[in-house]
Amino acid sequence: MTAAERAHDLILFGASGFVGSLTATHLAENAPVGARIALAGRSRDKVAAVQRGLPDAARTWDVLEADAGDPEQMARLAASTRVVVTTVGPYARYGLPLAAACAGAGTHYADLTGEVLFVRELADTCHELAQQTGAKIVNACGFDSIPSDIGVFLTAERARADGAGQLTNTTLFVRGLRGGLSGGTIDSMRQQAIEMDDPALAGVVRDPYGLSPDRSAEPASSRARPPKAGGPLDLVRGVARHTPVRRGPDGHWLGPFVMAAFNTRIVRRSNALLDHAYGRDFRYQEVMDFGRSAKAPAVASGMTAGLLGVVGAMRFGPTRAVLDRMLPKPGEGPSPERQRAGRFRMEIEAGTSGGPRYRTVFAANADPGYSGTAIMLGQSGLALAFDDDLPDRAGVLTPATGIGAGLADRLRAQGFTITTTVMSPTGAAR
Repeated sequence: MTAAERAHDLILFGASGFVGSLTATHLAENAPVGARIALAGRSRDKVAAVQRGLPDAARTWDVLEADAGDPEQMARLAASTRVVVTTVGPYARYGLPLAAACAGAGTHYADLTGEVLFVRELADTCHELAQQTGAKIVNACGFDSIPSDIGVFLTAERARADGAGQLTNTTLFVRGLRGGLSGGTIDSMRQQAIEMDDPALAGVVRDPYGLSPDRSAEPASSRARPPKAGGPLDLVRGVARHTPVRRGPDGHWLGPFVMAAFNTRIVRRSNALLDHAYGRDFRYQEVMDFGRSAKAPAVASGMTAGLLGVVGAMRFGPTRAVLDRMLPKPGEGPSPERQRAGRFRMEIEAGTSGGPRYRTVFAANADPGYSGTAIMLGQSGLALAFDDDLPDRAGVLTPATGIGAGLADRLRAQGFTITTTVMSPTGAAR
């Protein structure tokens, strides 16, 4: 079906949610003139209320009512547009009918999932279909996992262009982070914790290469083994064993990053989908940098203990119920003032087979889980709808493999800092 035969260029599904409404605002402010955009959600009235608060450019957009649980409605939605952008999660519960419909209709798709099990199921059931129809099904188009995935991709591209070979040991350091996890992200974490009661599924989540399109081509890992029967604390013990608080070579105290378990698997999937262009010796991790002040070890230990406590509590019904009363719920978010105070700075440091080391900075003055994610998702959707230089690739993809370097250009135009430099022997960029 040609673009002219479809009623819309882009449909935003979940427009009445908190992040959905932020994404709608971003699209209204940045979509090209004449873009045929529609806003969709389960309640037409709620979506229309969002539309009334948008800039004038959005006043003529269509408002659609559709239920994520109705496969026929999802099929009609997918067939009516060139691109679907969705914020409706947890994706393991609500996302598969829409993503599958897009794969079947040859419709490009972008979401905000941070759920390993959803991406795994989607890849297993829809990758080949999407390849046949030409659909780009692009997962993880928000703070999880664009800075990680696009950042590593750009690092590898720069090393290749410089003749420095492939990437080897690569680490993403979270140097600065102000802002919160969205209620939708927390709900996704909750859903995955429930599903991990199944030992087989727990094994997929714990496998560092669990999202690879060809697991047999990846390194073996003892972490891929499912937890022993009767050991519900195994996940907490695993996190504690593999991501301890430690001191880096530069004297900075390092600890686990809450989204590393998902982001690292997306980056490894990109490497595999690119025929291991980053290298067969590519090894990737993500950590929080707490600095090297006198109080840094205490802060690192306290935050790590809190993270382990939340992860552990998510695994049990009674403690999960307590967390449900304390943590943000889907549809909730901070005030505009708090969002404006948000920021993040990620630095990727990578060795290469040729010797030089590289540093890629990926930073923005935006709340990572809210306004920053809305920008990243919105620009991903606009790229899929309107850019002519997308990678010639279809299937269940990642931001790096489905959209590529053009997304970085779009984000730079939105005020993001995205740079790659060669590091001097002392560690400084040059």
